Amino acid sequence: MSFELRRAQRLGGASLLLLGAAATSAFAQEPAQDKSSTEIPSVTVTAPSPIVRRVVPTRSPVRVARSGRSRSQQRTAEATPAAPATAASQQGVLPIVTNQFATVTVVPNEEIRREGGGQLGDLLFSKPGITGSSFAPGASSRPIIRGLDVNRVGIVENGTNANGASDLGEDHFVPIDPLATNQIEVVRGPAALRYGSTSIGGVVSATNNRIPDALPSCAPSFQTYGLPTKAPLAAAATSPCVTAETRTAFSSVDRGVESGVLLDTGGGNFAFHADAYGRTTSDYAIPGYPYLNDPSRPVNGRQPNSATRSDGASIGGSYFFQGGYIGASITQNDSLYHIPGIDGADHNTRIDGHQTKINVKGEYHPDAAAIDAVRFWAGATDYRHNEIGLADPADLNSDGIRQTFTNKEQEIRTEVQLMPFNARFAEVTTALGFQVGHQELTAPSPDNPGTLFNGLWDPNNNTRVAGYAFNEFKFTEATRAQIAGRIEHVELHGTTPNFPADYLPDGTPQVGIARNPSFTPKSGSIGLLQDLPGGMVGSITAQYVERAPKAAELFSRGAHDATATFDIGNPNLTIETAKSVEVGVRKATGPFRFEATVYYTHFDNFIYRRLTGVMCDDDFASCGTPGAELNQAVYSQRNANFRGGEFQSQLDVGAFRGGIWGIENQLDFVRATFTDGTNVPRIPPLRMGGGVFWRDDNWLMRVNLLHAFAQNDVAVIAETPTAGYNLLKAEVSYKTKLDRNWFGAREMMAGIVGNNLLNANIRNSVSYTKDEVLMPGIGVRAFANFKF
Repeated sequence: MSFELRRAQRLGGASLLLLGAAATSAFAQEPAQDKSSTEIPSVTVTAPSPIVRRVVPTRSPVRVARSGRSRSQQRTAEATPAAPATAASQQGVLPIVTNQFATVTVVPNEEIRREGGGQLGDLLFSKPGITGSSFAPGASSRPIIRGLDVNRVGIVENGTNANGASDLGEDHFVPIDPLATNQIEVVRGPAALRYGSTSIGGVVSATNNRIPDALPSCAPSFQTYGLPTKAPLAAAATSPCVTAETRTAFSSVDRGVESGVLLDTGGGNFAFHADAYGRTTSDYAIPGYPYLNDPSRPVNGRQPNSATRSDGASIGGSYFFQGGYIGASITQNDSLYHIPGIDGADHNTRIDGHQTKINVKGEYHPDAAAIDAVRFWAGATDYRHNEIGLADPADLNSDGIRQTFTNKEQEIRTEVQLMPFNARFAEVTTALGFQVGHQELTAPSPDNPGTLFNGLWDPNNNTRVAGYAFNEFKFTEATRAQIAGRIEHVELHGTTPNFPADYLPDGTPQVGIARNPSFTPKSGSIGLLQDLPGGMVGSITAQYVERAPKAAELFSRGAHDATATFDIGNPNLTIETAKSVEVGVRKATGPFRFEATVYYTHFDNFIYRRLTGVMCDDDFASCGTPGAELNQAVYSQRNANFRGGEFQSQLDVGAFRGGIWGIENQLDFVRATFTDGTNVPRIPPLRMGGGVFWRDDNWLMRVNLLHAFAQNDVAVIAETPTAGYNLLKAEVSYKTKLDRNWFGAREMMAGIVGNNLLNANIRNSVSYTKDEVLMPGIGVRAFANFKF
């Protein structure tokens, strides 16, 4: 057992002791607390399960009501407004989801506004069990969940895949901007079966109002949250209603400016949404020298070649009818950003990306005895980015496109939720889903026109068809279970060379071989959710998930300039299998809120990108020659074991100056090894942290320190240890209602956030460029959000 794992176990034990002590203190204090003094924000999650429970408005936090009432009774409850709260919902309360069968991390709208970040990986960087890839901080950072990334983490927006090319290279941006996002949910466990085997490690779901599921709140509505009542259409709003929101922020570390405007309007049976946003940053400031292996380059206090620019816009609308709605949106995302690192700075490497996406979404509640709801999502994406840079660093006239990535993708997903029925031993609710998708990928390189293997891969395409079923069993009000299964069929078409050399030993020229592999992954899960004393909820889930190899893993065969790698796919890869067990305990109510989770996953035929230590240039013949600049990376398979845990808590200690002060802490670790005991590459380190806060109905003040230990459990070849760091943050924010006579705004939230206040040298152990790229240094972010 490694030193780091033993240390993690000791810290985990200490954390459990702290948990027990804090819980005892909290339970002892709870009777004396004025429970009306803290309004726990209501959190609704949509990504974890296709089984949607009708929500009866209450002041109960997070828990979703589970009722055996008739549909008419449920709809009556839905149409009844909640009683006025005795206190406004306070920001900064840790959202804990207790009605799901595995851990769900929720980042609500107010937290997104406070934290900011140009990419989902930046926003989620410090969440327990989650980090970002940080290939280009602020520009390309994809979420990593429990040490699993790209091909095992799904990213969806409003129910459909984000698409783009972020899973095809760490340097590619995620075409979802937090500036235009209202809530983010990170889901582990059985939810993967809803979205596909490529979400084996988890799903990051972003939601916004680009396809409205309700009329604007200032208009009387005959439906709530997309669940129409039986009120006649005449009850719908007849006069137009308009709401607006502005989101603005400034950051000192990168001289960044961002701004967004969101508009919602509706009248009659229609609702419309429009938004536009933009962000620009310069090279960000760093606390030290970034290049560990080359001390001779000028830096001048900023990470060279790290500037970014992005913008986007969307327009959408929905039509509401008796029993449901249908809506559509069209979204444009554009991003131009530089790639930091020695090679990126020398060649002025940057990526110019564009995505156009059309989404359709709908929901219908038929007046039928067997079917509760029918939901569907459809999306079509046209994505393209150019990787631009100097062919010769000494010749500024050699600037041009070095490689192009395109992705044309279509997807349809339909779910049918059946009405609950009494099976004597339990109330059973079933949801059935069907999903189909098609993708066409290209990655040509103008540097090699007319060659046999031009670019990273020849054009390839794949088709996916899947069906899945979720069954929830309500044995009692306190005991629920879930059984889910999925089967899908994947067909891929591409071309690979007769590896390994440009010319075979007998001098026969290398040729392209058409490959048409197909796979039929099958997956299943079972989970139990049990209410425990003291307002706690316990869960245990087990799942068996198979994943088909993706196109990049099978067909890659060439230079990828932005990542400085020469990628070699393996057309003989087989299905990857993960067998997982997760146990969790959560508490969402009272002055002490927490969640604690431990998990173990065994992978058969784990697919990973193995750096061989061999250097290449632009073709196979160059591999191993002196002076080559690209790291050879071969997709390989081995059995592996992942085990780890996550803990976070928040304790309201007591009243102070009209508000509540308290403490919070977190701990997460993952240990990943192959079955021979060697380390899986690029795994996050053990992290632990804590802080203090004070909040009332308007103010939130917080100071938090996160310590990441050194990561010395590295791969045998071509991976170096990473030093630990301390990340200190502080924030002050103010939220209030406004007198509209001032300038028309009805609500404001503004604040200042200090990041990396110790100005520490932070390197992210999971990043391919960690030895050449430092995370941003000390900086202040000021933000303001107005609702009209």
